[in-house]
Amino acid sequence: MNKKYHPTWESLKSFVSPQWLRDAKFGIYTHWGVYSVPACPPNATWYPYNMYRKGTEQYNYHVKTYGDPSKFGYKDFIPMFRAEKFDPDEWAEIFRNAGAKFAGPVAEHHDGFSMWDTAYSEWNAAKMGPKHDVVAELEKAVRKQNMKFFVALHHFENNFFYPHWHEEYDTANPEYAGLYGSPHDTGAVFDLDFGGQAKPDKAAHDKWLGKTKEIIDRFMPDAIWFDFGLRWVQEHYKREMAAYYYNKAAEAGKDVCLMYKLNDMAAGTAMIDLEEGHFDNLMHNEWITDTTVDMGGGWGYLFNAEYKSPQTILHYLIDNVSKNGYLLLNVGPKANGEIPDEAKNILSEMGKWLSMNGESIYGTSPWLYSGEGPTKQSKSGDFTENEILEYTAGDFRYTAKGDNIYAICLSWSSGEYIMKQLGLLYPDEIARVSMIGSDKPLAWTFRDNALIVESPKTKPCDYAYVLKIERKRPF
Repeated sequence: MNKKYHPTWESLKSFVSPQWLRDAKFGIYTHWGVYSVPACPPNATWYPYNMYRKGTEQYNYHVKTYGDPSKFGYKDFIPMFRAEKFDPDEWAEIFRNAGAKFAGPVAEHHDGFSMWDTAYSEWNAAKMGPKHDVVAELEKAVRKQNMKFFVALHHFENNFFYPHWHEEYDTANPEYAGLYGSPHDTGAVFDLDFGGQAKPDKAAHDKWLGKTKEIIDRFMPDAIWFDFGLRWVQEHYKREMAAYYYNKAAEAGKDVCLMYKLNDMAAGTAMIDLEEGHFDNLMHNEWITDTTVDMGGGWGYLFNAEYKSPQTILHYLIDNVSKNGYLLLNVGPKANGEIPDEAKNILSEMGKWLSMNGESIYGTSPWLYSGEGPTKQSKSGDFTENEILEYTAGDFRYTAKGDNIYAICLSWSSGEYIMKQLGLLYPDEIARVSMIGSDKPLAWTFRDNALIVESPKTKPCDYAYVLKIERKRPF
C-alpha cells in the first residue's frame, strides 16, 4: 500500500473533510444493543454500568425486576436480546426518508458486546442474542439507499466500565472476560480519569486497534465516530489508527472522515464533535453535533422516554448548518428491532420539511454571518442543548449556495421579515425574492439599512420558513 499518511500529527493534519459530508449535513445513527432489553431510565447505555453499583436508580430497578446482580448479571440479558422484528432495509428507508444522507450503527458500546461478527470476541450479535451481523446488514441496507455508511465506536471505555474488583459479580469472572474485559485493578477505587486504576495495558490497546482495523477492512465506513474513551488511548495507537484508516480509504479511492471529542485528536487531523451541544457563533472550522431524539440521557431505547419535538431538532439542524456544523441524530430502537413510533414521527416530520426546503441545507456553505435575531444562546460547547429557545419572526439563520442566500426564519410572520444583516446587499444585485414552497415572488425593499421582505399570505410548511434571495452581479 502506497502510504499517503504517516502516523504523525504533522502528516495527519493534511486531512480534509470530504465533500460528501459538506454537502450532506445530516446523518442518523442507532444506539442498539443488549442494554435495549432493560430499557430503564435514566440512561439506557449506562445501565450495565449502574446495575452493579449500589444506590443508583438502575441498581434498585435491577434488584427489584431481575434480582441481585450477583445472581443475574448483564450477560444474562443477552438471550433476551432477540431482535425478532429487526429489518435493516426498513431502518435504512426510514432514515433516508427523514432526509439523512449518512447513517449507521454504534458498532460496540462500552458494554463490550460487538454488533458485528468479530474475530476478537465470541460475545457478538452474530453469535449470540439476535444472531445477526448487524453492522454488515446495516451497511448493505444503508448503501442500497444511496446513503454514506457511518460507524460509531465506544469500545475502549470497556476497560473501566465494569467493577472487576467486586468478586461477587460475574464481571470479575475470567470466564466472561470477552464481554466485561479482563479482571484488573481488584480493590481499586473507580475513577473515570483512571485516578484509582492502572491505565489500560498493551493487550487492551491491541484489542482496541484490532477491532477498529477489522471494522475498516470489512466495511470501509465513510465516517467513523469515536466516543470519549479515545482520550485514554495511548497516542501512538491513535495516530496509527488514523493513518491506517486514511490510507486504506485513499487506496480504495474514498473520502472519509474521523470524528472525535474534546482534545482526543490533534486539531486539524479529524473533525471535532460536540455532544448534545452547539456553538454560539459561526466557526471557521467544520464541526458536528451528536444528539438524540429523546429529551436527553436516553440514547438507547427507554420504556418511558420523553421525546423532543420535530421543531426542536430541525431548528438544531438549521442552527448548526448556519455555523459551519452538521447534525448526527441518534435513534434508539427497541430490543425487538422496532423503531419507536415517537421517533418515526419525528423523522417523518423532518423528512417532510427537508423534502421541501432541503436546498437551503444540502450542499450549502455558511454565509458571511450565521444569522441574527433577538433570541440568543447563553451557552456554547458540549452539553448545552438543554437550553430550548423560543424563536421569534425576527430570528434568522443564513446559508448560501452559488449566488443565492437562504434566510431561514425560525418563526412565522404574518406581515414582513426584517433582516438587518442583509442590509449589506446592493439593491441592484437582488434579482428575485421568494419563499420556498410558494411560487409567487415577494415584494422587498431596503429600509433603515435592512432588507424588508413581505411575507406570503399562507404558510408553505411548518417549523421554519425559507426566504430565497436570488442575486446577480450588480455592475
